[in-house]
Amino acid sequence: MPRKLILVIEDNEKNMKLVRDLLQYEGYEFLGTDTAEEGLRLAGENLPALILMDIGLPGMSGFEALKHLRAAPATAGIPVIAVTASVMTQDHQKITEAGFDGYQRKPIDIDEFLEAVRSTLEHGGKRSAE
Repeated sequence: MPRKLILVIEDNEKNMKLVRDLLQYEGYEFLGTDTAEEGLRLAGENLPALILMDIGLPGMSGFEALKHLRAAPATAGIPVIAVTASVMTQDHQKITEAGFDGYQRKPIDIDEFLEAVRSTLEHGGKRSAE
Protein backbone atom coordinates (compact mmCIF):
# COMPACT_ATOMS: atom_id res chain seq x y z
CA MET A 1 0.00 0.00 0.00
CA PRO A 2 1.50 3.36 -0.96
CA ARG A 3 2.38 5.81 1.75
CA LYS A 4 -0.32 8.35 2.47
CA LEU A 5 1.65 11.17 4.09
CA ILE A 6 0.36 14.58 3.03
CA LEU A 7 2.38 17.74 3.57
CA VAL A 8 0.32 20.91 4.02
CA ILE A 9 1.97 24.31 3.62
CA GLU A 10 -0.52 26.90 4.88
CA ASP A 11 0.03 30.10 6.86
CA ASN A 12 -3.56 30.56 8.08
CA GLU A 13 -4.02 28.69 11.36
CA LYS A 14 -7.76 28.06 10.91
CA ASN A 15 -7.29 26.73 7.36
CA MET A 16 -4.44 24.51 8.56
CA LYS A 17 -6.57 23.08 11.38
CA LEU A 18 -9.50 22.37 9.05
CA VAL A 19 -7.32 20.63 6.48
CA ARG A 20 -5.46 18.67 9.18
CA ASP A 21 -8.72 17.50 10.77
CA LEU A 22 -10.19 16.46 7.40
CA LEU A 23 -7.08 14.57 6.33
CA GLN A 24 -6.65 12.80 9.65
CA TYR A 25 -10.35 11.86 9.73
CA GLU A 26 -9.89 10.27 6.29
CA GLY A 27 -6.89 8.28 7.59
CA TYR A 28 -4.05 10.21 6.00
CA GLU A 29 -0.81 11.00 7.82
CA PHE A 30 -0.45 14.75 8.24
CA LEU A 31 2.61 16.98 8.26
CA GLY A 32 2.19 20.75 8.28
CA THR A 33 4.12 24.00 8.26
CA ASP A 34 3.33 27.67 7.74
CA THR A 35 6.26 28.66 5.47
CA ALA A 36 7.42 27.57 2.03
CA GLU A 37 11.02 27.38 3.21
CA GLU A 38 10.16 24.90 5.96
CA GLY A 39 7.85 23.07 3.55
CA LEU A 40 10.73 22.51 1.12
CA ARG A 41 12.86 21.08 3.93
CA LEU A 42 10.07 18.80 5.14
CA ALA A 43 9.30 17.65 1.59
CA GLY A 44 12.92 16.67 1.01
CA GLU A 45 13.21 14.85 4.34
CA ASN A 46 9.83 13.07 4.34
CA LEU A 47 8.97 12.63 0.63
CA PRO A 48 5.19 12.95 1.10
CA ALA A 49 2.73 11.33 -1.30
CA LEU A 50 1.09 14.73 -1.88
CA ILE A 51 1.69 18.40 -1.06
CA LEU A 52 -1.15 20.87 -0.51
CA MET A 53 0.26 24.38 -0.76
CA ASP A 54 -1.11 27.85 -0.25
CA ILE A 55 0.00 30.30 -2.94
CA GLY A 56 0.13 33.45 -0.80
CA LEU A 57 2.69 32.48 1.79
CA PRO A 58 4.90 34.85 3.81
CA GLY A 59 8.41 35.08 2.39
CA MET A 60 8.67 32.66 -0.53
CA SER A 61 5.44 32.28 -2.55
CA GLY A 62 3.85 28.97 -3.42
CA PHE A 63 4.87 29.52 -7.06
CA GLU A 64 8.54 29.95 -6.10
CA ALA A 65 8.39 26.93 -3.76
CA LEU A 66 6.95 24.80 -6.58
CA LYS A 67 9.93 25.72 -8.79
CA HIS A 68 12.29 24.48 -6.06
CA LEU A 69 10.30 21.25 -5.62
CA ARG A 70 10.33 20.54 -9.36
CA ALA A 71 14.06 21.32 -9.63
CA ALA A 72 15.09 18.82 -6.94
CA PRO A 73 15.23 15.21 -8.17
CA ALA A 74 13.89 13.81 -4.87
CA THR A 75 10.75 15.98 -4.91
CA ALA A 76 10.23 16.62 -8.64
CA GLY A 77 7.57 13.94 -9.02
CA ILE A 78 5.51 14.70 -5.90
CA PRO A 79 2.04 15.94 -6.90
CA VAL A 80 1.31 19.45 -5.61
CA ILE A 81 -2.17 20.97 -5.33
CA ALA A 82 -2.46 24.73 -4.91
CA VAL A 83 -4.95 25.81 -2.25
CA THR A 84 -5.83 29.42 -2.86
CA ALA A 85 -8.37 32.16 -2.36
CA SER A 86 -7.57 33.44 -5.88
CA VAL A 87 -10.55 32.53 -8.05
CA MET A 88 -10.04 34.70 -11.11
CA THR A 89 -9.70 32.90 -14.46
CA GLN A 90 -6.20 34.27 -15.01
CA ASP A 91 -5.17 32.95 -11.58
CA HIS A 92 -6.31 29.43 -12.52
CA GLN A 93 -4.37 29.67 -15.77
CA LYS A 94 -1.24 30.87 -13.93
CA ILE A 95 -1.53 27.99 -11.43
CA THR A 96 -1.88 25.42 -14.22
CA GLU A 97 0.95 26.91 -16.27
CA ALA A 98 3.22 26.97 -13.20
CA GLY A 99 2.98 23.17 -13.04
CA PHE A 100 0.65 22.54 -10.13
CA ASP A 101 -1.26 19.27 -10.38
CA GLY A 102 -4.51 21.00 -9.50
CA TYR A 103 -6.00 23.66 -7.28
CA GLN A 104 -8.63 24.03 -4.61
CA ARG A 105 -10.40 27.27 -3.78
CA LYS A 106 -10.66 28.73 -0.30
CA PRO A 107 -12.88 28.47 1.53
CA ILE A 108 -12.65 24.81 0.65
CA ASP A 109 -15.60 22.69 -0.34
CA ILE A 110 -15.06 19.63 1.86
CA ASP A 111 -16.36 17.00 -0.59
CA GLU A 112 -14.56 18.53 -3.56
CA PHE A 113 -11.36 18.90 -1.54
CA LEU A 114 -11.33 15.28 -0.34
CA GLU A 115 -12.14 14.01 -3.83
CA ALA A 116 -9.22 16.02 -5.27
CA VAL A 117 -6.89 14.52 -2.63
CA ARG A 118 -8.11 10.96 -3.31
CA SER A 119 -7.98 11.36 -7.07
CA THR A 120 -4.51 12.91 -7.07
CA LEU A 121 -3.14 10.18 -4.79
CA GLU A 122 -4.70 7.44 -6.95
CA HIS A 123 -3.44 8.87 -10.23
CA GLY A 124 -0.20 10.41 -8.99
CA GLY A 125 -1.00 13.86 -10.34
CA LYS A 126 -0.85 15.03 -13.92
CA ARG A 127 2.95 15.02 -14.04
CA SER A 128 3.21 11.25 -13.81
CA ALA A 129 0.85 10.89 -16.78
CA GLU A 130 3.09 12.96 -19.06
